[in-house]
Amino acid sequence: MRNVFMAVGLLVALALIAGFLGYRAGCDPTLREAARQGDVMTWLKREFHLTDQQYAAIEKLHREYTGSCDEHCRMIQEAMKMREALRATQPVDTTAVAAADQRVRELSTRCETALLRHLEQVAALMSPEDGRRYLETVRPFVAKFNHSGAPDLDLTTMDPKHGH
Repeated sequence: MRNVFMAVGLLVALALIAGFLGYRAGCDPTLREAARQGDVMTWLKREFHLTDQQYAAIEKLHREYTGSCDEHCRMIQEAMKMREALRATQPVDTTAVAAADQRVRELSTRCETALLRHLEQVAALMSPEDGRRYLETVRPFVAKFNHSGAPDLDLTTMDPKHGH
């Protein structure tokens, strides 16, 4: 259940990003209100001009992606715990710690690759122009995920955090 909240949190973070950027640009007040309330799907529908059919397809994709995200989160958490346990042992086995670091990096890369693939699937359901704009909006934040806390967005620094 925690990971479902994390997936929803990611979507909320995206809504907050869009809301902040929209507010700064003086966008539609309805979109600002949707972002303020964490209503990601309303934001998507309005901001990217989705038809009811596109909206339903994207909502389905989000639901289906949740299981994959849950599994990635679980695996990254386990790998991080293992790495920390290795670092806490005395004497420290530097080879084992290096292997554990590599495992965390691999799992994080797998997570981010899956998320980017998901975002591209969402964009493919939009008009070409809106799909490009959607990816331009959300891609930069995937690269900044630090996998250290719950999905969140610090609007003061525009630094998203994706947690596992």
